[in-house]
Amino acid sequence: AALRGGGAGAGVGAGRRAFPASTTRTRRGGGATSLTSHSPTRASAADSAGASSPAASTAQKPKRTPLINLEGGRQMSFVRCECNKCQGLVMCGDKQLLPTAVVPQHYDLRLSPDLEAFTYSGQVTVSLYVHEPTAAITFHAKDLNITAGILTDAAGVERTNPGGPDVLYGEDKQETATVALARPLTAADVGTVVTLKLKFSGELNDKLCGFYRSAYPAPDGSGETRHLAVTQFEPTDARRCFPCWDEPALKATFGVTLTVPADRVALSNMPEKSVVKAKVDGRCINPGGKLMKTVTFEPTPIMSTYLLAFVVGEFDCIEAATPEGVTVRCWTPVGKQEQGRFALDTAVGSLSFFGDYFDSPYPLPKMDMVAVPDFSAGAMENWGLVVYRASLMLYEEGKTPVNAKQRIGYVVGHELAHQWFGNLVTMEWWSQLWLNEGFATWVGWRAMDHLYPEWKVWSQFLTNEQSMGLGLDSLRSSHPVEVPIESAGQVNEIFDAISYSKGSCVIRMLEAHLGEETFRRGMRLYVARHAYGNAGTTDLWAALGEASGEDVAGLMSCWTNQTGDPIL
Repeated sequence: AALRGGGAGAGVGAGRRAFPASTTRTRRGGGATSLTSHSPTRASAADSAGASSPAASTAQKPKRTPLINLEGGRQMSFVRCECNKCQGLVMCGDKQLLPTAVVPQHYDLRLSPDLEAFTYSGQVTVSLYVHEPTAAITFHAKDLNITAGILTDAAGVERTNPGGPDVLYGEDKQETATVALARPLTAADVGTVVTLKLKFSGELNDKLCGFYRSAYPAPDGSGETRHLAVTQFEPTDARRCFPCWDEPALKATFGVTLTVPADRVALSNMPEKSVVKAKVDGRCINPGGKLMKTVTFEPTPIMSTYLLAFVVGEFDCIEAATPEGVTVRCWTPVGKQEQGRFALDTAVGSLSFFGDYFDSPYPLPKMDMVAVPDFSAGAMENWGLVVYRASLMLYEEGKTPVNAKQRIGYVVGHELAHQWFGNLVTMEWWSQLWLNEGFATWVGWRAMDHLYPEWKVWSQFLTNEQSMGLGLDSLRSSHPVEVPIESAGQVNEIFDAISYSKGSCVIRMLEAHLGEETFRRGMRLYVARHAYGNAGTTDLWAALGEASGEDVAGLMSCWTNQTGDPIL
């Protein structure tokens, strides 16, 4: 995941696996119970689609019923509302999850950002698999204006209100929206795929999250201030950009189309599929009727919403290729492409190293890395499009200090490790954030030891990671490595030295105990078993236990579930 403080598709070429199709899955969860109503403008049936989700407040107190027994005897309970708006939909009392009557399989997302007015318009078409009957569909949305929508069933029949669907917005902390259905989905629809099409608009904000703007001086030296548009969706800000099912376990494939000024670079997770240039009128798209282009990208593999990304701006690039044939490009501010050379070389070496370490070739045809001036984290591991704070990607020989060079190398290694551990295999829920960050921290250092043995990185590991982990863990405000997370609002609290530094130290300790080769066999088993899916801490311990013949779960539970460290 982002370094803090520091689908359905075709195969991607020889030597790389084909992407599996989106699969359906059963999960537990629930939605909001208090919402306010807003009626949007009606879109034509030909190009709009509605949504659905749980809805409004109830006059009497909802009944709380334990439904599921969790590990350790704890029960997960649900709030069930029987009012005429909620239609029996539920809110999970253990985690604030969306209802699972329908789950996404594929998103077709179209966006038109205005880099001068700092707004954008969009349309998303979502293919939804129906798990159970429902009279409403709930999804995540934040700071968006949803203007039209239509839901059509598998036979192409509209199920939303012909007069325009009612969009119900949840309370601010819920960050949801719901579309009620005029004709509910019934038992006859279970097992089919329905289509939801929504039109919406939003702001290119200045909050460094969601779809936001970043200022830079014009490359021509005119003194003009220009803006690029970039995304930062982790942990829960994809919902700021477009309506979606913004939970890590709700994986889907994504098709992205961007309409942007013709003189700007447009990047996303996958390579370009087509580029069409056209004159487009309308202030929301291009002030002054500038020449525009519409860039359509290849569909992504199945992945979580927080890994989707796109960037629109002015960049120069340099590129290389790995021995396995993956194209690697570094995108820098105009005129500074050579400052991306070190990061480019490190990326090429790291992708090959990790492909060998996990016995799993990098599955995408390309890896883009882009430096932006304003970025809240150090970097973000979006699959196929890693975004960096400029100071953590650009290196100028003779001017950049050596310690900064080593920092750049490590950050590149950390983010590319996530392409497997986090992107290919994703945590089930944010409680397992340490799986992403602790492992990427440790294996990022291992990649640097492989590529630059003269750096003697393990002595730096003790200084940087172990001391930071022990420091925070000595405070009363510390927390276990794996900490329960009930809502999206809590996730940012655990991007800290416990998840990163202590987590990486625990991983390094376990490798030393099991032995390097045994540990690697377990890691390869874990990745192969859960590729393109979700997994938790117990799944990792199971794979390592199978490879070693030891009770790894019993050995490690105290290290991940307790605060502090033992004193001998």
